[in-house]
Amino acid sequence: MRNKATLFFSFIIMIVIGILQCTLLIAQTTRPLEIEDLFRIKRVADPQISPDGKWIAFVITDVDKVANKMNSDIWLMPISGGEMRRLTSSPGSDANPRWSPNSKTIAFVSSRSGDGQIWLIDVDGGEARQFTTLSPGASNPVWSPDGKTIAFVSTVYPEFSDKPFEESDDLNRKKDESKAKSKIKARIMTKLLYKHWNAWVDDKRQHIFVQGIEGGEPKDITPGDRDAVPTSSTFSAGDDFAFSPDGKEIAYTATPTENEAWNTNHDIYTVSIDGSARKQVTSNPAADGFPKYSKDGKYIAYRAQRTPGFEADKFELMLYNRITGSIERLSEKFDVSVGAFQWTTDGNRIYFTSEEKANQQIYYLSLKDRNIIKVVEGGVNGEVSISTDGKSICFSRHTFSRPAEIFRASSDGKNIQKLTSVNDKLFSNIEMNEPESITYKGADGATIQAWLLKPSNFDATKKYPLVLLVHGGPQGAWENGWHYRWNAQMWAAQGYVILAPNPRGSTGFGQQFVNEISGDWGGKVYEDVMGGVDHVEKLPYIDNERIAAAGASYGGYFMNWLATQSGKFKTIITHASIYNFYSMYGTTEEVWFDEWEHGGTPWDVPEEYNKFSPHAHAKNLLKYKTPMLIIHNELDYRVPVSEGMQLFTTLQRMGIKSKFLYFPDEGHGVLKPQNSELWHKTVFEWLAEHLK
Repeated sequence: MRNKATLFFSFIIMIVIGILQCTLLIAQTTRPLEIEDLFRIKRVADPQISPDGKWIAFVITDVDKVANKMNSDIWLMPISGGEMRRLTSSPGSDANPRWSPNSKTIAFVSSRSGDGQIWLIDVDGGEARQFTTLSPGASNPVWSPDGKTIAFVSTVYPEFSDKPFEESDDLNRKKDESKAKSKIKARIMTKLLYKHWNAWVDDKRQHIFVQGIEGGEPKDITPGDRDAVPTSSTFSAGDDFAFSPDGKEIAYTATPTENEAWNTNHDIYTVSIDGSARKQVTSNPAADGFPKYSKDGKYIAYRAQRTPGFEADKFELMLYNRITGSIERLSEKFDVSVGAFQWTTDGNRIYFTSEEKANQQIYYLSLKDRNIIKVVEGGVNGEVSISTDGKSICFSRHTFSRPAEIFRASSDGKNIQKLTSVNDKLFSNIEMNEPESITYKGADGATIQAWLLKPSNFDATKKYPLVLLVHGGPQGAWENGWHYRWNAQMWAAQGYVILAPNPRGSTGFGQQFVNEISGDWGGKVYEDVMGGVDHVEKLPYIDNERIAAAGASYGGYFMNWLATQSGKFKTIITHASIYNFYSMYGTTEEVWFDEWEHGGTPWDVPEEYNKFSPHAHAKNLLKYKTPMLIIHNELDYRVPVSEGMQLFTTLQRMGIKSKFLYFPDEGHGVLKPQNSELWHKTVFEWLAEHLK
């Protein structure tokens, strides 16, 4: 008995030792997040439930750093989870999958033919076949309810749009080819908007076409000198047009008829699929968009703002009665913007996404009693797809600590199930700390929320440098989500404590909180941000002598303002930043933004453009002499590169230590893999030089 007991005891000890050794080995192999991980991650997006409720189609994007590009493919998996099946495998980009009504075919956008065109593939097998061959390309496929037609978007020259398709397409091709071959690269502009984000508009228009599945020519149903989908992403929520349930008409979002650069008056129109019987549905002087029919055809739901010229005004969910012509505000008392939404088949609910206190939640609005119910919360939840029977919702979710994966839940938000785990293996040996949501008092005693992230090897007995990150917008937020351009966990992995506050102007904290930054870019928001720094400085593990700050877009502006207002920071990093409000107004593309934020044009209210413009306070740069890293990109038409150049010239002329990282082939963000790698290395080397 004693020998048997001894052997059993020894056996147990060996098991415990083995477990401890394995645990120790795992602990030893964990590591901080590193730059290369950003290129190892598989990017999961756009889940779409098949109409028969059996499958989910979605997109996985892989980064090819050597080729300096990304490759996207379409995958399938059962709606209950299980084995994933790759549906496309071209070397180009395959994305935007949309199911046919009979669940047998998927339409998608692919670059495999050289330009973006719509392709079709049967889910049971077989090769993809090209559906569109338009010379300007095609995107955003939307199936008709009977599956016999697909509507899509193509960017064409409006002067040819009323001609027969074969003639107009040939004229579009010849004009583009002539421009490409010509040794003269000059452009002649006669009106605004002549460029947008990172591309020249060249007087083209985004029109909606319809084309039969069984053949026939595409039909431009929105000809003329007007866009049929929003040119600005601010007013887009995804597929900005939709078929009526009987398939006889399409509702779409038309851009302003004139003064597009300083006018936000988008309206809902309907048009028959043969291009006749065009009808204006809304006449609101502010933005209306994203129309979706109820399944019984009685209503069109859409999003609308109330204030003309204010792009960050609250988007409300609206309901247009097609019989009576009446319009109802469904989310009038809901204090934040409604995002993309979708009807249930029975027409009893509308599901939508919306920000709430630095998370993006999923809600539904009951058409029965007009109540709004939160069903999914925590992290950034989006891209909602609803099963035809209304029993399941599918969505993507990401957090500060994990990139997006696909989830499923019952329609009431219960029984949440993670369906994909494509990045679990990569993250199994990456060590990081979960962010802490903190609050403190800002200007006028307002409660300000912020995220605090600690390094992976955090030791509370040690002192750490602090890095302040300020988000863009300014009407935006640091959400509890994964970022590829400004990843707070990546910054923390360098050995810093990260403070990411949501001050005045941040979305998800009520519309009044959003409104209070307009006309006050360096006022209350400055107090809100600096109050956060003061709050965190009191923590025992913060080294108050080693504090830096960084930001992009509005965050970049704030960095420039910070450099003229405080000497607290050892260094400041400013990306895509505004330095001079006067020159910014004259060179940006969407001037409605500047006119709203400053209360008019520079010649009407010059004092407002001067008040918080960093260039007007440039002498203070000499007072603090903070070293600055400036990053700006040639193709950034939102905040033109001249803003970064002006700041760099000023700092160099003053003898203040500064460096300018310039990308000739990037827009507002740095997206190409090798450029992204250089961006991160330059930023972190600069930080280390000044903080370590």
